[in-house]
Amino acid sequence: MKLGYFPGCSLESSAREYKESLQAIAPLLDLELCEVADWNCCGATAAHSVNRKLALALPARTLALAERAGFDELLVPCSACFSRLAATRRDLLADESLRQEITSIIELDYVGSTKVVSVVDVLSRALPTVRAKTIAPFAHKVACYYGCYLTRPASLTTCVRPEDPQEMEAIAAAAGATPVDWAFKVECCGAALSVSRTATVAELAGRIVADAAERGAEALVVACPLCHTNLDLRRPAIERHRGASYALPVLYITQLVGLALGLAGRTLGLHRHHVPVRLAACAAAPAAPAAAPKEN
Repeated sequence: MKLGYFPGCSLESSAREYKESLQAIAPLLDLELCEVADWNCCGATAAHSVNRKLALALPARTLALAERAGFDELLVPCSACFSRLAATRRDLLADESLRQEITSIIELDYVGSTKVVSVVDVLSRALPTVRAKTIAPFAHKVACYYGCYLTRPASLTTCVRPEDPQEMEAIAAAAGATPVDWAFKVECCGAALSVSRTATVAELAGRIVADAAERGAEALVVACPLCHTNLDLRRPAIERHRGASYALPVLYITQLVGLALGLAGRTLGLHRHHVPVRLAACAAAPAAPAAAPKEN
């Protein structure tokens, strides 16, 4: 399957391991990722709180470029980017005068023909392939964390049950994991307050980590760079706030799938995490029968 691909800023920097793991598993799942040429920052998470037209123009330009390239679907791995691009497509399709104004600003035609999809959407469709190609089952209990951007607002989410989504659980189970039933899968982790209000993130993300640990999870699983930052990088702040220590690692759903497909932890970027990933399933696995993915 050929997909347009928008990595966004995070996957080029702080979430490099997300990009590495996605590109590593793509060929094993028969996915061809074609990066949109000359893409730009989507404006997450500040633009929409400062200037509405800027917040629409930034993602609209990338959408227009994807449309011009002929992509039916555009894969947007970062949940925050997914939210901004999907919201822009929705708003411009609903308001013709606004669409015309934004296309004038970006100096590109845009009609909204390219659908925006998330990693969870794509992996959900690839479930049979994940099951068939799993050679090193991820035999651990996991807490699948969706956060805000994949489940809100209701007009954008692709999750069938926004308040109790099950899509990531199905993906994890196909890779051999055992998802736990827990209370904080859609609660906010603090998102972009990670720098400006770290204490707030420590409180909000601390509740998430604590509940996952109490339910017996051996790892948290995410699909969002912001969530990963708050749950992984901010772990020292979380532990200071709660007065407790948590060894619970945080994996991207692409990393979990990659391990199950037989890829090595280093190939998937596990060495880049701040909280060490020391699970038995992350030990060296048999090499998967596929060549390294190519940049497009």
